[in-house]
Amino acid sequence: MESAKNLQETQYEGHLIVAPNEKLPWNKIIFLGLQHVLAMDVYVVPFVIASILSLGVAEASILIQATFLAAGIATIIQAHFCMRLPIAQGPSYVPIGAIVGITMAAGGGFLGLNEVFGSTMVASLLLVVLGLTGVFRKLINVLVPRLVGGTIILIIGLSLLPVALDSNIYAIYGTETVTQNILLALVSVVTLIFCVTLGIHMGKKGNWLRTGAVIFALAAGSVAAQVMGRFQWESVAAAGWLARPHLAFIDYMPSFTPSAILTMIFVFFVLMAETTGTWFAIGSVINEDVTPKQVDRGVVGEGLGCLVSSLVGSTPVTGYSTNAGLISITGVASRYAFYGAGAWLMMFGLSGKLATLIASIPAPVIGGVFVVVCAIISLSGIRILKQERLTERNMFVIGVPMVISLALYLLPKDYMATLPELLQYVLGSTVASAAIVAIVLNLILPQED
Repeated sequence: MESAKNLQETQYEGHLIVAPNEKLPWNKIIFLGLQHVLAMDVYVVPFVIASILSLGVAEASILIQATFLAAGIATIIQAHFCMRLPIAQGPSYVPIGAIVGITMAAGGGFLGLNEVFGSTMVASLLLVVLGLTGVFRKLINVLVPRLVGGTIILIIGLSLLPVALDSNIYAIYGTETVTQNILLALVSVVTLIFCVTLGIHMGKKGNWLRTGAVIFALAAGSVAAQVMGRFQWESVAAAGWLARPHLAFIDYMPSFTPSAILTMIFVFFVLMAETTGTWFAIGSVINEDVTPKQVDRGVVGEGLGCLVSSLVGSTPVTGYSTNAGLISITGVASRYAFYGAGAWLMMFGLSGKLATLIASIPAPVIGGVFVVVCAIISLSGIRILKQERLTERNMFVIGVPMVISLALYLLPKDYMATLPELLQYVLGSTVASAAIVAIVLNLILPQED
């Protein structure tokens, strides 16, 4: 795939300690895998959906644990069997609007999710077919050259940054204050930067500081939260150790409604526009070409991961771009670390206590790490774009999607609710919308002599 190859001609300018296919000892697989999981915010999407649908505590817990389990299985599928890149799968934000709409149309509540699971099964199987036939890869080859791919990567980082600040650091959910949130975020940011810079200064002897930087940052932030009385150990103590997963056709019966299926198929195409940017971001960080075979296998892996999600009672999953930023921070690109991440995710999905523990880390602590990761993702996009000539045409292709992304993020929610449902699905993902604009502009704007 020439476009993917051109996209990643730029040599990675950082220093990878461990290469993508390099094996790791078990202790490092366990440690680094946990680090990736802690930075992923896996519980946020099911928590948001449960809140909107007004699910009970028991029902919300089932959905959250199912999400962890699905993410773990999908990560192993993608990292080991299909795409074979250092990539982690997690619940996507893109389908939230569609999930809520389909559920409400089915009568709402926990039982209404059965139509979501049924429509996801059908859309997932279609995605597998597109991967096996190479149709999706051929589209990407035409639509996403290096200019567009670099723009999408830049947009991913820029779009996540205000979310990290607004939802993780500045948001108030209880008796805490904004000042406390900022202090917690600063503790994790300063710890992260200190560990990484000291590790780089120490050379090979400091590799352990770089590889463990995120864990150390989250631990320092959690200790600070404990001092402030912000870490809820009671909920962790009350949670059970083991929980049996809920399975399709055994514990719940998926429903197959044509309108819900068509809606989910459309959402999946929007989702794949975002996922493609994640693949290119990871390829840029590890300095490897995303080959045609990998793209085809990646689409198959995405479809299989979403199929597994529907079978265990979870929402669609996708590749997480935050993990590409973590690779830059730690310098460890080994797929074996992501095997560990998949194993940890599955453990969290089978243990209420472990899932509650990770969900108890205060949002500002995670937000402090998140903002650094977002900046690194954006810089990965800039690294690619600097190989392009900044002509007037190319500046429009890069600049307009940036404006679209920011405009959609700031668009009043009340106004968004007045738009047609189909348009809400498209505009609900700032990354996907900006990616579509970048693709269209690159196709319609005339090339300069």
